[in-house]
Amino acid sequence: MVDELRQVPGSVTAPRGFRAGSTAAGIKSDATIKDLAVLLADVPCVAAATFTTSRTPAAPVLVCKENLATAGFRAQAVVVNSGNANCSTGEPGLADARMMAQRVGERFGIAPELVQVSSTGIIGRRLPMDKVAAGIAQVEVAADGGDALSDAILTTDTRAKKIAVEFMVDGTTVRLAGTTKGAGMIYPNMATMLCYITTDAAVEQRWLQSILRAAVNDSFNMICVDGDMSTNDTVLVMASGLAANAPLAGTTPGAAAFEAALRHVTRYLAREIARDGEGMTKLMEVRVLHAATDADARKAARSVTLSPLWQCALAGQDPNWGRILAALGASGADFAHERVAITLGQVPLVQDGLAVEFAREHAVAQMTGDEVIITVDLGAGEAAATAWGCDLTHGYIDENTLYTR
Repeated sequence: MVDELRQVPGSVTAPRGFRAGSTAAGIKSDATIKDLAVLLADVPCVAAATFTTSRTPAAPVLVCKENLATAGFRAQAVVVNSGNANCSTGEPGLADARMMAQRVGERFGIAPELVQVSSTGIIGRRLPMDKVAAGIAQVEVAADGGDALSDAILTTDTRAKKIAVEFMVDGTTVRLAGTTKGAGMIYPNMATMLCYITTDAAVEQRWLQSILRAAVNDSFNMICVDGDMSTNDTVLVMASGLAANAPLAGTTPGAAAFEAALRHVTRYLAREIARDGEGMTKLMEVRVLHAATDADARKAARSVTLSPLWQCALAGQDPNWGRILAALGASGADFAHERVAITLGQVPLVQDGLAVEFAREHAVAQMTGDEVIITVDLGAGEAAATAWGCDLTHGYIDENTLYTR
């Protein structure tokens, strides 16, 4: 199905019925940087979402859940600010998030419960609501505004992350697009970032929620930069239905093509987050084969991306496979030590739990590029999983010693 996708220009406004725009509201310390954006649909959309599982969720996450429930899992707009997370701000923070939805509703003539709210940035500070309100009043949305939204939601990211694809659904051309932000505080148990996905396909809500959870589980939930989960995690899908196809659900014609497209988009965006990790120089892909269960495969793969010792070894191009083995042993996956095999790129390092003789320079050569693949065979079953991470460098430390200055 993925082979039938055609990438098209644009971001979340590539599908029919979506407009977006951004403005510099002055929320960030540099008042010239665009830090507030609105995504607007021409019609109320079928919506599905996943949110952080943190026990310290930010106010916008709570308001998003509240609005989705009130609106019957429909949404027509998203307002998002960067520079301030609106987290750990108590009842005033909740009031601020609700006010953002109210102001967007008034600005564009829609019910406030149809507005989703997101914030990203520093925790523990009240939003400057006078600036937020002024920004909402002045933001202009346009059909070519998707890129502007992608840029406005960034914090420590070095670049925008976006994709738009076109494909056929039962004889109808539909589009699906997404944009995300995230570079630090990345170890999802949902998704540690903000992500917005739009489509003009008509879909059934419960089915959309189901396939979104599955796609997130195999994409955003398989990335790691630093092992820290965010308080503001949000993945939101809005389906306008303006492609006028027969609504998709389960076994209906075209459903498989749509699900494949969704998985392609979420996986692409997840890799882009790992590729843009704070201070990173290398993307790490960990492939676990022959695990006893899917859960074991996932645990094992994620354990390697989570290991700061291996991340540092990766940064220094040191093929110290003992750090990989130690991470696997601590992962909680069920396997026998004496059956483990580890390969770095094309160079075998471990077989049957024991070191394999290899030329160090050949192993180092596998670590010199900007993408490094580690393959682990647990020899315990037929399950497999892939996780993505990055190396850990002084750049990460530099970024996070200055974040609130």
